Amino acid sequence: MAKPANWSQHVAGRRMVSAVRLAAILCCAAMVASGLGPAALFAQKKEIVWSEREKPLIAQLRGLRGLPDDVRASTTKQLALQIRELPKTPNKMRLANGLANLSTEGDFGRDTLQEVATTLADALREQPQPDERGAPAPPYVVLAQLVRYEHMQTSLDVPQFAAAMAKLEADDQQRQKADFTLTDLQGKSWTLQDLRGKVVLVNFWATWCPPCRKEMPDLEALYKNFQDRGLVILAISDEEASKVTPFLAERNITYPVLLDGGKIHQLFQVEGIPKSFVYDRDGKLVAQSVDMRTRKQFLEMLALAGLH
Repeated sequence: MAKPANWSQHVAGRRMVSAVRLAAILCCAAMVASGLGPAALFAQKKEIVWSEREKPLIAQLRGLRGLPDDVRASTTKQLALQIRELPKTPNKMRLANGLANLSTEGDFGRDTLQEVATTLADALREQPQPDERGAPAPPYVVLAQLVRYEHMQTSLDVPQFAAAMAKLEADDQQRQKADFTLTDLQGKSWTLQDLRGKVVLVNFWATWCPPCRKEMPDLEALYKNFQDRGLVILAISDEEASKVTPFLAERNITYPVLLDGGKIHQLFQVEGIPKSFVYDRDGKLVAQSVDMRTRKQFLEMLALAGLH
């Protein structure tokens, strides 16, 4: 997941995507901006000191996006197991949460993702995190997303995790009722609630987001394949047209791209990108992604809306 933060010195490019977002970038899938998330691994006011045992793990974590998907899957799984064996320190929590944020950028296998979820849950069990401004700390929300949206299992049973699950349910209820009207780059107006009878995929993205760029060819292929069968893709960016238009032209993207000043991102509780929501022909929210999706994963989401 891509998140604006001061990670740009480490990767080109998991957090707030609004008009006031920070200029630098890390993980686009992409969750509540975390003081312990991937972006924060290298954006602390106080310099983080890594132990000799931790240094190779953070090096591998930084390099995950540069790996082929099959290698990335095995590396992610091995990292989860190695982090789990670390002694109880704040760095262990940083690594566990950072890996969890990066592990949803595609499809690296359920076994891999379960190991990541188990490692994060174990870290939270060892080091309970205090609430932040009356809300559950970000690592609880990250774990809740893995459970609710990726269907992972956890035995963690603490009030903070229950509160995080409740927050996600409330967010989904708001997204179900959401409506907006935005204009695309060609000047056409689109209103979500007026698209009943269509299958609608709402995708939040940005030009600076590596996982967003990676999933765009699959979205374009799906749009061309299913457009005549009722699929509408509405891709929403909070950037300026002067930046978005040439970017799309270089990639021959034909699905509608809408510009948002940030209000619709807030309406959908989008705190990391890319993020996608699928509504069926009755306007029911039937699927959503935590992060970047592969074509196979998008097809699975569309199937839940009756589009095969």
